[in-house]
Amino acid sequence: MNLRPLHDRVLIRRLEEKESKIGGIIIPDSAKEKPQQGEVGAVGGGKLSPKGERIAPEVKVGDRILFGKYSGAEIKIDGEEYLVLREDEILGVLE
Repeated sequence: MNLRPLHDRVLIRRLEEKESKIGGIIIPDSAKEKPQQGEVGAVGGGKLSPKGERIAPEVKVGDRILFGKYSGAEIKIDGEEYLVLREDEILGVLE
């Protein structure tokens, strides 16, 4: 199943962070924070301006982005977890 976000929404797949061991301590998955980096999987058509013109989104499919810790809505499609958020919630594009 494919999901096409509407308006200024963006579908994100979280990027897994590399596991790090400090002083020989391994942190279990349940105690780890979710990563705040992701890859854009799909982009909506853009936001409508007050004049009714469509404003094209600045991100595109494949971009690596940084987003806030509590941004967006988590969804599950075909057993895989995604995040849907507004373009305004994206903090920046990693280059």
